[in-house]
Amino acid sequence: MGLGRMFDESCRRYAGNVATIYDGKRLTYESLNSAVNSFGNGLRILGIQKGDKVALMLPNCPEFVISYFAVQKIGAVAVTLNVLSTSYELRHLLGNSDAKCLITETPLAKRYEEIREDIPLCQYVITTSGVDADSPFGDMLKGGPFTLDMPEMTDDDPAVMIYTAGLTGKPLGAVLTQRNLLNQSDLLGGVYHATEEYRGLAVIPLFHAFGAVANMLGVIRIGAGIVLMDRFTMDAIFSTIEKEKVSYIAAVPRLFLGMIMHDSAEKYDVSSLDFCITGGSAMPPEFIPVFEGKFKVILREGYGLTEASPVCSVGRRELVHKPGSIGTVIPGVEAKVVGDNDNELPQGEIGELLIRGENVMKGYYKDDEATARVIRKGWLYTSDLAKIDGDGYIFLTGRKKRMIITSGFNVYPREVEMVLELHPAVKVSQVIGKPDVLRGEIVKALIVRNPEVEADEKGIMRHCRTYLSSYKVPREVEFVTSIDSSG
Repeated sequence: MGLGRMFDESCRRYAGNVATIYDGKRLTYESLNSAVNSFGNGLRILGIQKGDKVALMLPNCPEFVISYFAVQKIGAVAVTLNVLSTSYELRHLLGNSDAKCLITETPLAKRYEEIREDIPLCQYVITTSGVDADSPFGDMLKGGPFTLDMPEMTDDDPAVMIYTAGLTGKPLGAVLTQRNLLNQSDLLGGVYHATEEYRGLAVIPLFHAFGAVANMLGVIRIGAGIVLMDRFTMDAIFSTIEKEKVSYIAAVPRLFLGMIMHDSAEKYDVSSLDFCITGGSAMPPEFIPVFEGKFKVILREGYGLTEASPVCSVGRRELVHKPGSIGTVIPGVEAKVVGDNDNELPQGEIGELLIRGENVMKGYYKDDEATARVIRKGWLYTSDLAKIDGDGYIFLTGRKKRMIITSGFNVYPREVEMVLELHPAVKVSQVIGKPDVLRGEIVKALIVRNPEVEADEKGIMRHCRTYLSSYKVPREVEFVTSIDSSG
């Protein structure tokens, strides 16, 4: 069974259930399936076939869900892109992925237009201004037919490709298979015992591996409801929890920290919440009991990475909670910790965390060398340092590779340094992560000036915003006389 058949089965079994809630409007599983089938037939008319790549650059909205499953039902591969991607970044993402089609919001299409001559394979752009608005996307939803024949899919067929930061500065496309994502889709029901009555709050992006699994695939699998939010304030989040009787939230630590610190939190009824899961970056462990005490709901930490589809481990609601732990491995997954010579270390010793199981990606798209560096003998080398105790609880202790995690997004310093060094005033740069309570880390740039060119902090940041998604742009710039390259 592939993701398309999983979706089809849920739509038949839970036809009358509410599948999505967005801006007060509801779609039942039956209505959602009709929209998916019509859109899938429209993609086929454009010539999109099994195995073709279709890029989705959409926020959390019904169009994302419709596009994602239409692509799955015709056997194509969804390339989910960050809506913050600049034209500079899109040139690589669309070109490297061999995407034949881009689905995006009307205002975002301008970024594609600026580079379309550089990506000749991507011939079609389907824009949306909202499900009910007149647009090419809307026309495809109305065009029918409203039934769709699905091709046979194998467990190893690619389903989704998600770009993750690369050590060399260029993002790599992690190819996730039908097996990978079907394994992940069972976590909400199988591990957290959620049922069709549940409603999840989708505030972290669905183009992010964590968002897609925790807030879309797992929900669809059990016939529950997705409450979609693409723009929000803290008051809007609390109001939505109360109004829509949200059952769970899976999000990055910044959201839960924001909830704790929100002055007006007491005004809202959040008693519908059954559990919360934090992931994407480390949650300061001292804040977990504060959150649980304030909102009377459990908060457990999970761990994953894009290359693992992404979830590897999570704290269980029925097991002892160990503060600072990322829980135990999910079903179908193994973990171990190894030293520098790849020997497995005893319980409690710190080494590199390795993961093996049904969640490990097929590999990086068109990059066998990079794949071989991270997958060896079936084990995924995470570059995270960890220890595992006698009960199988995993504790992260640091990172082996240069990487910054800010608000759940991975930033490789080399990518930012390459952009900084395009500026004529920058002789050499070094990008580091600076600890931050809300974001985990922020991006900071150390810069040695070219004495012949004037530059200031604002000019450097403005330059970076031209080339980089906003979360990669340094929030602090410090001009220094020299840089220690060994750091």
